[in-house]
Amino acid sequence: MTAYKAVLCGCGAMAKGWLRALAADPLLRSRIEVVGLVDLDRTTAEALAQEFGLGNAAIGTDVSAMLESTQPQIVFDVVIPAARRAVVSAALAHGCHVLSEKPMATSLEEARALLELARQAGRIHAVVQNRRFIAGVRRMRHLVESGAIGALTAVHCDFFLAPHFGGFRDAMQNVLLLDMAIHTFDAARFVSGKVPLSVYCVETNPAGSWYAHGAAANAIFKLSDDAVFTYRGSWCAEGRRTSWESAWRLVGSKGMMTWDGESAFEVTVSGDEPGLLHGARELAMPETDNAAQTQGHASVLLDFLHAIETGGEPETIGHDNIKSLSMVFGAIESARTGLAVDLSAEGHML
Repeated sequence: MTAYKAVLCGCGAMAKGWLRALAADPLLRSRIEVVGLVDLDRTTAEALAQEFGLGNAAIGTDVSAMLESTQPQIVFDVVIPAARRAVVSAALAHGCHVLSEKPMATSLEEARALLELARQAGRIHAVVQNRRFIAGVRRMRHLVESGAIGALTAVHCDFFLAPHFGGFRDAMQNVLLLDMAIHTFDAARFVSGKVPLSVYCVETNPAGSWYAHGAAANAIFKLSDDAVFTYRGSWCAEGRRTSWESAWRLVGSKGMMTWDGESAFEVTVSGDEPGLLHGARELAMPETDNAAQTQGHASVLLDFLHAIETGGEPETIGHDNIKSLSMVFGAIESARTGLAVDLSAEGHML
């Protein structure tokens, strides 16, 4: 089997999750060799190489020079969003397949431009939506597809945490929507199988927030088939938190499912009690149908590698992931204007 050379661009804290996944999975470890590390701060790249035993990897501060000297087939893009376009463009120009951190771009126009560059290069550009590759999300998708709760009519998600990151997030505009809510938006689109049609969003930066802008948001999405997705979230909500995966409620024509984002699932359908309310009858929550798709970063990387080898497409290919990005920028536009945004309108049409 072919072994691939990879260059990792962006050596901050996020890169450690990628390298842990590469090191932990035997197949990935045997198939992908990290031959270069790039960061604007050379000492950061050197520290990462030392931590993960990458002493043979080249260290540099210029992505194009690194690609020229190492000739990799793969680029892992873990840079801050503002630097993403330059890194992805350089990688595609050198004939590399690219796996990027989310968000895939800082605007829909930029995202479309990257999709076109990937098309012209004949290379894969995919996005690490690692949270759709966890057991809970796959199990919800399996439940919906089984028809156990009937036709899906609504998806509701609550997300309330108070992480003190420091660094670039503290200064970001629309920090919750752009940096975190995209995980939940993408998972909701995946679980429901629906197409987002419009969004209305209210975004705030609550009293006590340590972020510069947009630490909280409430959004209502109209989905295809008359379904609805609602999101309530805050990244400065001190006190009893939700899971990082949100707290979920799926509503169907026959019943409901709730998930706390961790281990507690409940699936209920209508009971047979007489009177105003018919009560509820509990059903078993189905297990995931493919455990290999529940390993987070490792599953994304394996899916990406499989697509390269087979000529197929990974699940998080750019031309699909842009639909989740459109949900984010639609919500941001709605929050800015105070109006609902038609996601099929010019400027959002994909």
